[in-house]
Amino acid sequence: MDRTQGQLDPAEPSSGPARVVTLTAGDFTLTVNPVDGSEIEPLRPGAERARPRKRDAAGRAARDTAARPPVLPGAPASARLTPAREEERARLVRLLSLGRSVRLTGPSGSGRSGLLDAVAADCAGVAPDGVVRLSGYGQQQPGELLHALYAAVYEAPDERPLRPDREELLARVREIGAVVLLDDLEMGGAALDELLRATPECAYLLAATPDTKAPSGASHLEEVFLGGLGRAESVEFLEAGVGRALTEEETAWAGDLRFASEGLPLRFVQAAALLRQRDELNGTRGGDEDEEPGVFEERHRDAAYVPLPTLAEGAAPAELLASRVSESARAVLRIACALGGELPHHAHLPALVGDTHADAAVAELLGCGLLTPVGPRYRLASGVARQLEDVGYGDPAAEEARTAARHYAWWTGHASVTPERVAAEADAVLAALAGADVVAAVLLARTAAPAFAASLHWEAWERVLRSGAEAARKAGEVAEQAYFHHELGVLALCEGRLDRARAELEASIGLKGALADKRGTVAGRRALALVTDREAAGAAAVSPPLRLAPPVGGAVPAAAPGPVAATGPTVPVALAASVAPAALAAPGASEAVTAVVPARRDAPANLAEVFAEPFPMSLKPSPAPALAPPVAARPVAGSRKRTVLLAAAGALTVAALGTVVALAVGSGDEEATPAGPGPKVSSTTPDVPAAGTDTADEPGGNDSAGDPAGADTDAGAVTEAEPGATPGEGAVAPTPGASRGAGPKPSGSGTPSRKPPVVPPKTSPVASPPTTSTSPSSSPSASVTPTATPTPTTSASAPTATGTGTGT
Repeated sequence: MDRTQGQLDPAEPSSGPARVVTLTAGDFTLTVNPVDGSEIEPLRPGAERARPRKRDAAGRAARDTAARPPVLPGAPASARLTPAREEERARLVRLLSLGRSVRLTGPSGSGRSGLLDAVAADCAGVAPDGVVRLSGYGQQQPGELLHALYAAVYEAPDERPLRPDREELLARVREIGAVVLLDDLEMGGAALDELLRATPECAYLLAATPDTKAPSGASHLEEVFLGGLGRAESVEFLEAGVGRALTEEETAWAGDLRFASEGLPLRFVQAAALLRQRDELNGTRGGDEDEEPGVFEERHRDAAYVPLPTLAEGAAPAELLASRVSESARAVLRIACALGGELPHHAHLPALVGDTHADAAVAELLGCGLLTPVGPRYRLASGVARQLEDVGYGDPAAEEARTAARHYAWWTGHASVTPERVAAEADAVLAALAGADVVAAVLLARTAAPAFAASLHWEAWERVLRSGAEAARKAGEVAEQAYFHHELGVLALCEGRLDRARAELEASIGLKGALADKRGTVAGRRALALVTDREAAGAAAVSPPLRLAPPVGGAVPAAAPGPVAATGPTVPVALAASVAPAALAAPGASEAVTAVVPARRDAPANLAEVFAEPFPMSLKPSPAPALAPPVAARPVAGSRKRTVLLAAAGALTVAALGTVVALAVGSGDEEATPAGPGPKVSSTTPDVPAAGTDTADEPGGNDSAGDPAGADTDAGAVTEAEPGATPGEGAVAPTPGASRGAGPKPSGSGTPSRKPPVVPPKTSPVASPPTTSTSPSSSPSASVTPTATPTPTTSASAPTATGTGTGT
């Protein structure tokens, strides 16, 4: 057997319990290894996947046979439809032949599955891809149904199993033209709309119960409701099940039963089984009254006449029917109750029950109406499990589930069992896994998970992995828990769920590192590297690098090396990104990319904005500054450096000036307060005479009331000294915060408008060379209008804190 390609031959003797299967999953090659865990790697370069081909008529027939319930030993039961069902059958066939999709709605036990079998026989040649039968039991999303439809129509081009990714899956199922019979539908709304949109060339016959979510209005489905049988139809149906004509008493009982059960065909199948059992019991006693019962017969010696069942027994007949079947059949019912209603394949029943003839019990229970077909398997009919559990059939559920789990753990791990057979038994395996103890659950999940992965039944693979991880955590099996997390990470990576894959793989690597499992750690890190590569590829696909379009006038020539001279405004990022895409696709367009220098939005326009926040003029919050306009030209490196140095020097100068102003204002406030009885008024605005006015010769100083032309001058103005005068005699250096004048006015004259001169602090004067102001802004102004934010002007001379200025 070639273990690398997954060719499993049941007839070949097994060389070991391990089965290594290699399959293709999207862009990955997945090697399912039951011993060390699955290994995943990208497809090798040059490994082109051939286009899958559709099955022919023989292949579709074989696939349809595999999708049907197994053939039971004994004579097959004849299925016959009533005249009312024949009319509905013809209507459904007519709608499907026109390409219309139909939703067949009916309660459990209304005969939906039997009607679908009849419709499938009539629609065999309607569609080019034939009739495809699917089961929607337990399916809430359309993903697995689409994969099942793909597997039913297409076959792998080579011997390697293939599970396409989502893009390829949607592309392939769009080409399928078939009549799809979907029984036991459990989804509706947006999920059902997605299924219908993905397969526009298929005509669906959807069988659902009334409590299933309704489809949306955009689905355009034809609605056909399947009701109960009428009075005459119910009597006719019951006579066909019993095999004889009914008596008057039985006919009246059938009418009452129809009223109680709303005419459901399943109730009349069970009622026919009750009448057959009654006839058998009563007929045996009447015909062989004097004979002794045989050794293997189950009737009593003193059997009495069996009357008709009551109306309550007819409405809930599971207990009465189970009491009259064989012991093997009752053991099978106990196993089904332990597995949540799921019935194992009849080939497993002899091992589970302990009776070599237990496989015949399935046909016996099916004839009694206690079982119903669900896809390729059987399960308890609607309401039967609840009725049996009420009478004690569910008491040994834990023991039965443990027995089933251990049996399936041996069977799924056997090398002669193909993954397809394990996938057909998925529901019973999952039910045994849910009801078993943690030890049996870990063992079953460990052996069943590789088989589900190799059979491409990945929904069951994920469910068994999650159940196994939880059971391993409870049992304290760290190695098994690491295996399950690794498999979950690989599964998520194959399905494109990168976040889930990273979380599972990191958990597995941590557990394997604690166990010092170097080989498992390396395999986990390889898979994690693939996750990182996919994340990087996804990020690059979502946010590609920005390439700006050339200007409308033409392509920008490549700039020569060296200093760049700005000849015009550059294109902003927002403007370049909004260029029409047609400019990029123009023929003959240059491949050059426009060089963009983004404007510094955080750079201030001048020094006033630099010190606006450190020295606020008001306590009100300032509005958000407007964005600076784009830079007009790109400065060279040297000019940008000189600009930064000049800005720093100016900032230091203004900071020193602000500090001196603050000290002077504080000292002036302390000395300018008059000592008289008058009101004390403090002023922080210096009074400086207007330009051209000599205040040293005026005896009384320059009062604002007497000299209307007097006004405050700039605090940084420099007063010219007379020739030959010393700094202490003829001219006084203007100090910020102090006023020039002979002295304060008497206190009785009113509010003083001029402050006494401020004595400078006893510090060494800073020598400052005389400067010549050539800027017009250095001359004193006649009047100064206060502004909200002081804006210093840049001149050729820098102001000094102390000393005098010499005019030219």
